[in-house]
Amino acid sequence: MAGPKKQAYGKFLSTPEDIKMKKILYVEDDLSLIDGLRYTLERNGFVVDIARTVKEAYPLFHAKQYDLLLLDVTLPDGTGFDVCREARRTSAVPIIFLTAADEEISIVKGLDMGGDDYIVKPFKLGEVLSRINALLRRSKQFRQEEAVLESNGIKINLPERTAWKGEEALDLTLVEYKLLCLFLKNPNRILSRELILDRLWDGNGSYVDDNTLSVYIRRLRKKIEDNPDIPVKLLTERGLGYKWLER
Repeated sequence: MAGPKKQAYGKFLSTPEDIKMKKILYVEDDLSLIDGLRYTLERNGFVVDIARTVKEAYPLFHAKQYDLLLLDVTLPDGTGFDVCREARRTSAVPIIFLTAADEEISIVKGLDMGGDDYIVKPFKLGEVLSRINALLRRSKQFRQEEAVLESNGIKINLPERTAWKGEEALDLTLVEYKLLCLFLKNPNRILSRELILDRLWDGNGSYVDDNTLSVYIRRLRKKIEDNPDIPVKLLTERGLGYKWLER
């Protein structure tokens, strides 16, 4: 029986799984940004499809399976929010927004509708690449874990990346899901905002505006608490951070 083929310098050839390239749908209408970012991503092993309008993005998204969406907020025929809303109807694919408006309302809107991260223009190409890789690592980590977490009527199936409140399936984004996992793995322990941000962004929490965590906490409470305005599971410890109170 023949063994695996080798290259001339003696290393085994990669298997198809080893060489599978990550696919990104990049929705952007600025040609100068498209050229620079696509070049950087492709040099780092990504396959990049470009859509310059919302109309172009929809058929691409539905025709292919992407590992990540990179969405400019302002587009000629709509916004990146429109593309995000369409994607979230059927998919939990990681989504990063690119926005020139570093206004709180724009950022909060993107996160509230299901975005996992955002980057404010102008940005450094290296930062975009780092944030993409971090988000993809988190996504892969969740697919590989094998366990079930249960607390306060909340159940998380880690291999399937599903979460339930009683009999109701929870529709969580990747960051919401990771945040919930972090709390269920550390019940009755106060987690500082800094620690949470670093865990969510793999040690790159310093990139992230502090308001971002407040947005995620509020959004998660709406999904897991009976009364989000009077939380009994996910508590705020003023000046310290947050705590999952296991009852």
